[in-house]
Amino acid sequence: MSYPAQRTASQSITTGDTTVSLTALINARPVGGFQILTIILCSLLVFAEGYDAQAIAYAAPAISAAWGIGKGPLVPVFGAGLTGIMLGSLVLSPLSDRVGRRGVILISTLAFALLSIATVFARDPTGLAIIRLLTGFGIGGAMPNAIALTSEFSPAAKRPLLVILMFCGFSLGSAIGGIIAVALIPHFGWQAVFWFGGLMPLVLMPFLYVLLPESITFLASRNGADPRALWLLSRIAPDAPPASRVLLDEEKTSRGSVLELLAHGRLLMTALVWTVFFMSLLDLNLIVAWLPTTLATSGAKMGAAVFAGSMFQFGGIAGSLIVAFYAQRLGLGRIMAGAYVIAALSIALVAGSHDGSLVTMLAVAGAGIGVIGGQCGANALAAAYYPTTIRSTGVGWAFGVGRVGSIVGPVVGGTLLAMKMPAQQLFLLCIVPILIAALASAIVQRRINRAPLA
Repeated sequence: MSYPAQRTASQSITTGDTTVSLTALINARPVGGFQILTIILCSLLVFAEGYDAQAIAYAAPAISAAWGIGKGPLVPVFGAGLTGIMLGSLVLSPLSDRVGRRGVILISTLAFALLSIATVFARDPTGLAIIRLLTGFGIGGAMPNAIALTSEFSPAAKRPLLVILMFCGFSLGSAIGGIIAVALIPHFGWQAVFWFGGLMPLVLMPFLYVLLPESITFLASRNGADPRALWLLSRIAPDAPPASRVLLDEEKTSRGSVLELLAHGRLLMTALVWTVFFMSLLDLNLIVAWLPTTLATSGAKMGAAVFAGSMFQFGGIAGSLIVAFYAQRLGLGRIMAGAYVIAALSIALVAGSHDGSLVTMLAVAGAGIGVIGGQCGANALAAAYYPTTIRSTGVGWAFGVGRVGSIVGPVVGGTLLAMKMPAQQLFLLCIVPILIAALASAIVQRRINRAPLA
């Protein structure tokens, strides 16, 4: 972000000799326009990421037809994209805790935008897999930082709500991507899906460059007298008295250190968060990957099978909103556990009515409410639990571990289906990991009751 008034603001602010507690100031004030703008920019970013992450799934049938190949050669392409997201989360998140959120977001966004466009020039599955791997790396770098940045500009009381609302953009991008693909592919071919996926973040880039700020808590954790931090403080609280230093009231840790996620009493909580992410994303991606296919092979019409995938995503948006609005009242871990129990019951209903009927569609929507709603709660949990110096590392590694589950889920599902396991049994099997996520979330709530999140 450019700081047009930085010099003037810092001169006027540093004339006093006052220290402001950033945590207390943000927590005591309503969310202002500057914070809302930052959160909207992050939501637009994850919308583009959600679209791009699912683009290959929507384009795959057209690619198969255009290249004259079956589904088999494209399986590694799906895995490559998910692997790229995992690696980007693991590698780039610790870097952003060292150099800042904004720069990593900008570079990652530009990278996945250009690589999405590069996808249209792929000529075989191998080249396509390599490009999707690199595209996923960019998505994995930007996504955790959008969550961290939203968290760091949000008051504690509204942090789960705002993080979850922001991340609804990802589910919305994933859901609307199917509608856009259906409209574009018949007229412009499968390449149009990726042209759109690349041009969208490129159009967003100038707005991010000019308007997206660096994290004020990141700046304050390095130097409380940083003029950029003082200028951002004046934007958040324009009516507050001038300050000469911003104080960040939280523990000091080694910046961007993965080992810090397991130190200072964080081992159990980190293990619980990783368990939730792994089990939740395993189920989420297994359902996304195989629900339409299993519905179609079970007798449902193709249109109903495709519509079921959208119902899952739109149900997820509704679930995210429910979790967001009740997290503060009921407790984040408790509402996550409840969401996952709803998911388990809904998945059981999907297994029992696997025919594309209205009951099936409602059950699929219920599964989306529970699985995606619970996952969005987990995003907010990771952002709220870790201190500033390791927040992106904490969120990124939770996503990285979760992405291992997102790779395992579709592979295990495909293997079991290839072994002639009935679709009903496969979905009944999905109940096990989601109940493990529910149990881990309930234990999380007990830990929160003992030591509330900041």
